[in-house]
Amino acid sequence: MRVREFQDADEAQVIDVWRACGLTRPWNDPSRDIARKKRVQPDLFLVAEDEGTIVGTVMAGYEGHRGWINYLGVLPARQKSGIARALMEEAERRLRALGCPKINLQVRSDNEQALAFYARIGFQQDPVLSLGKRLVQDEPRPGNA
Repeated sequence: MRVREFQDADEAQVIDVWRACGLTRPWNDPSRDIARKKRVQPDLFLVAEDEGTIVGTVMAGYEGHRGWINYLGVLPARQKSGIARALMEEAERRLRALGCPKINLQVRSDNEQALAFYARIGFQQDPVLSLGKRLVQDEPRPGNA
């Protein structure tokens, strides 16, 4: 297994990983999310590949104040094998190299497995609320969820 930067040919497999992990939502078109990431810090969009198969993904970003983690997911059959940890270590290494002092991420409050994973690798719950505002409404496409 190796962690590397996303390549265009990975798109279908990446979306399959996201769907298998329950990361997609009807209001977020995964292909559009990928296209957006390819325009902004594409070197922080990483995949874990094993024998030609994408088994995990992570999108990181840094805007000069905080780093962000999105779309961390590992195929369910490959979870608890160190893949998510390897993806996060590489994302953190790259963010640190950019001068990033802190990483933020969002986890759905009912995702106990993800919350436990992040706690194991040193994340703590901050005393903040997450707010959001859509600036662009993705048109639902068949199969987005």
